[in-house]
Amino acid sequence: MTTHSPLFRVETDAARQPQPAPLLLVALDGFLDAGQVRSSLADHLLDTLEHEVVATFDVDELVDYRSRRPLMTFDSDHYTDYDDPSLILYRMVDAAGEPFLLLHGVEPDYRWEAFVEAVRQLGLAFGVRRMVSAHGIPMAVPHTRPVGTTRFASDSSVLGDYTPIFGQVRIPSSADSLLHLRLAESGLLTMGVAVHVPHYLAETQFGDAAVAAADALMDLTGLVLPTADLIAMAGLTRGRIEEELASNDEAREVVEGLEKRYDHFIEGQRRKSLLAAEVANLPSADEIGAQLEAFLRDPDAADESDEGAPPSGDDGDRT
Repeated sequence: MTTHSPLFRVETDAARQPQPAPLLLVALDGFLDAGQVRSSLADHLLDTLEHEVVATFDVDELVDYRSRRPLMTFDSDHYTDYDDPSLILYRMVDAAGEPFLLLHGVEPDYRWEAFVEAVRQLGLAFGVRRMVSAHGIPMAVPHTRPVGTTRFASDSSVLGDYTPIFGQVRIPSSADSLLHLRLAESGLLTMGVAVHVPHYLAETQFGDAAVAAADALMDLTGLVLPTADLIAMAGLTRGRIEEELASNDEAREVVEGLEKRYDHFIEGQRRKSLLAAEVANLPSADEIGAQLEAFLRDPDAADESDEGAPPSGDDGDRT
């Protein structure tokens, strides 16, 4: 196993005897993450699950410090601390004892293709076969309704009974999305979930979205993740939101308007589903054509073949 490269360094124990971990969870800070979904989930997993560092990326090769300006602490007359950026690969164990990898830290500014190749090489070393990620996207939805998600995968069959709400769109790229594309091209199964976060909560922590992300990840991957603390955090953030709305009439009106739009959309989707079910029960063009041909060949026989219908001109009470 390669222990050194221009972009990463593998820890000695991991290099000597890498332990298989077939799933890679990616959580790169820096790009779109409404409601702090990605960061909340990654921090929660590191706080609650057993883990060890197996590889560290050289951020000097990947990060533009002037665009990020990491924070430092100045105390009275001297500097005391520096929040140096990091990008670390952890080996973790879920609540059921299953191993997986977590890649967490800053999103690279430079050398995306080289970074993707480095992740692919590390994945090969640890037997990774699947990659997954989660983040939040701002949407015109209210926080008082169920949290929606957009799921995606390189093989749509793994999504099950899922109906997309978006068609084809062009969006800004990220190192995360490039990982999805390139690792899928190399033969891995890549999956992800974008959680729909109310746009008015995009810049704050929205606990319900983090819970929805954890649930979606477990559904997609089979991981068993602890969620009790996330659920408790969601209750606290929901309470703070309600307190603020109670004292802000304008904000409350915005939420009420979003609720009406959301309910109208859901009702429209329900009616569309009902219509689709009704259409599905209609005879097909081939069935209609076959019945017409049978009628033209023998009108009387076609009439008698109708279930439950008496012959024409007969009231059905024969003696």
